[in-house]
Amino acid sequence: MTPHMNTRRAAALAAVAAMVVVGMQTGAANAHPNTPGDSPSVSPVSTPAFSSASARTAAIKSAQTDASSTASTLKLGGKEKLIVRDVIKDANGTVHTRYERTYDGLPVLGGDLVTHTAANGKLKSVTKATTARISVPSTTAKIKTAASARKVIWAGSGTPVLALESVKTGVQKDGTPSRKRVITDATTGKVLQSYEEIETAGVGNSQYSGKVDLTTTASGSGFELTDGDRGGHKTYDLNQGSSGTGSLVTDDDDTWGDGTGDDRQTAAVDAHYGAALTWDFYKSAFGRDGIAGDGKAAYSRVHYGNAYVNAFWDDSCFCMTYGDGADNKSALTAVDVAGHEMSHGLTASTADLNYSGESGGLNEATSDIFGTAVEFFADNTTDAGDYLIGEKIDINGDGSPLRYMDEPSKDGGSADYWDSSVGNLDVHYSSGVANHFFYLLAEGSGAKTINGVDYDSPTADGSTVTGIGRDKAVQIWYKALSEYMTSTTDYADARTATEQAATDLYGADSAELEAVDAAWNGVNVK
Repeated sequence: MTPHMNTRRAAALAAVAAMVVVGMQTGAANAHPNTPGDSPSVSPVSTPAFSSASARTAAIKSAQTDASSTASTLKLGGKEKLIVRDVIKDANGTVHTRYERTYDGLPVLGGDLVTHTAANGKLKSVTKATTARISVPSTTAKIKTAASARKVIWAGSGTPVLALESVKTGVQKDGTPSRKRVITDATTGKVLQSYEEIETAGVGNSQYSGKVDLTTTASGSGFELTDGDRGGHKTYDLNQGSSGTGSLVTDDDDTWGDGTGDDRQTAAVDAHYGAALTWDFYKSAFGRDGIAGDGKAAYSRVHYGNAYVNAFWDDSCFCMTYGDGADNKSALTAVDVAGHEMSHGLTASTADLNYSGESGGLNEATSDIFGTAVEFFADNTTDAGDYLIGEKIDINGDGSPLRYMDEPSKDGGSADYWDSSVGNLDVHYSSGVANHFFYLLAEGSGAKTINGVDYDSPTADGSTVTGIGRDKAVQIWYKALSEYMTSTTDYADARTATEQAATDLYGADSAELEAVDAAWNGVNVK
């Protein structure tokens, strides 16, 4: 499907969003009970949906009844028909209808499309898996057809062709069932696509999150770090290089890493795990299918450079990259770091906040906010959720975190409150104002202990702020980012955006809106 993304920025500073300030080079408890409204699996307050399952079923049936007229409107060929697969209705009434396509009665693989229709019934746009015209000279295969194969139209790449689809079953070398689907050109016999439908769940020994499950893919006689459940996300080893993708990480027995930085696979385990958690968080919290909302994955690169003490998102490659730390054994791949980097891609796909001034601080804070949310969502006792950024990677060499959301100035450079000079700070420090706002909105001011970590968040005016819980705070920030912020949003604009988001979600007289105002007052954004 065609990504719905803003034009990617060409400038390196804007395109590459790093975890830490450029130039900085230095050397398990059960989950705390959630605050009201919180749970490990985020309640999707803003996820678009019908009021009931029966309403959705009725919408699908109605769309199928109108499928012929839709095909005509889309100017599909006379031999093409549409089959409704799903219908989603947004809160504003916009209806997104997903179709499969057939040609002369044959399934068209790669021919699916989605129509986006406004509440007034007007077609707004169409998203297609392929823009190619579906047409083949004949639907008669020229090669021998196995009894189990079915004829299809292959439109997954290039010019559509008549093809044969077959499924070969068996057992993989580790005893996992195998179901390999093969698409073959019905004229030439060339294999067009072949893939294993049984997704393997490898075991990863991570450096920061303990033993974790990984979604991997069988390949040849081994396995690779390709996550077919989440858009095909891949994890690569740059082998200390600084360009390209390096080598796709592979393994013989689907058990990855040993939990230490001495094993090269360990960094890949943490990166692959963090990417999966971030994908799942977006899906659970917002109904968002991938970073750009198009079902396509980014990719991860580990072992970047030599003793590189940073991690970054680069929008030009749509990928995350992780250095190995000062000792080349402490990769910057903890869960909140992974969530942070992928969330730069979310920002680029939505508000596209300029990476300088106050908007740059909001850009960095957005990644800290969602990186933190991903860490809580993981519900991992080895790396329990907290409001400390990068506490696992020990980037300062003394066990302290990179940033603190409850009182940002504890890192020695970040701003707790807004003033007219905030925009002059490095974006990693001006982010403190928004990070502090989010903490106050979620947890409130004053002393408290969460997952074994003590916090005592102050306010600029000495006021007391009562938190509304992480779930609601996350929903408000996401809606503000995706619907009301723009590339030039500053802190005053961000207050307006979150107020509008809270109003949309919870009402103009809601306690949630009052909390938004109180939290912004608490960080001196009036």
